[in-house]
Amino acid sequence: MIIHNVNDESFHPYGRVISGIDVSGIMTALKDTECPNDHTIYVASDPKLEDTDSGRRMQQVVDGELPVQIGYCNGYNVYLNALEYHRSSEINIAENDLILLLGKQQDISDDFHYDTSKVEAFLVPAGTAIEVYATTLHYAPCSVNGAPFRCVVVLPKGTNTELKAAHGPSGEDKLLTAVNKWLIAHEDAKIEGAFNGLIGENIRVD
Repeated sequence: MIIHNVNDESFHPYGRVISGIDVSGIMTALKDTECPNDHTIYVASDPKLEDTDSGRRMQQVVDGELPVQIGYCNGYNVYLNALEYHRSSEINIAENDLILLLGKQQDISDDFHYDTSKVEAFLVPAGTAIEVYATTLHYAPCSVNGAPFRCVVVLPKGTNTELKAAHGPSGEDKLLTAVNKWLIAHEDAKIEGAFNGLIGENIRVD
């Protein structure tokens, strides 16, 4: 598939590149986080990332003083597997080159299925910070040339934490798998408890 760049105009419907914010403190702390070479891990909140000058600045300026959590998604991945969305934007900062597979919430059908042929791929160059809009479908990054990646993830505090109430099995509620996280999975990914609403190829990026 064609791999666009987040610096291209084609990225504008999905998000924006963030400039003018010094993220060096966060990136230095990120280097000490675990990074598997055969799977991905996600940590929603890491105090070592949050307790940096650039982490605090990120909250003040980019998130408008909204309480946030700063964590990471690290490791190796080549498959789409699922798409999720939040009621809020997500900030990603790439330590090294990585690829995001993105879609639009507006393309989800009334019965909560999504055709994976609509997905577009975007390269996030090393050191780039981006905002992924709330209406953008996304999931774990994909590796570039087989290399593991490290990616900072900034979200409103409490996002992706465990739900406290029962949800489903009808309507959008059946997609809710964590706080502020609605997820549509591909059946090939075999994500336990997820709604398998992705139709078409489980896209692979090599």
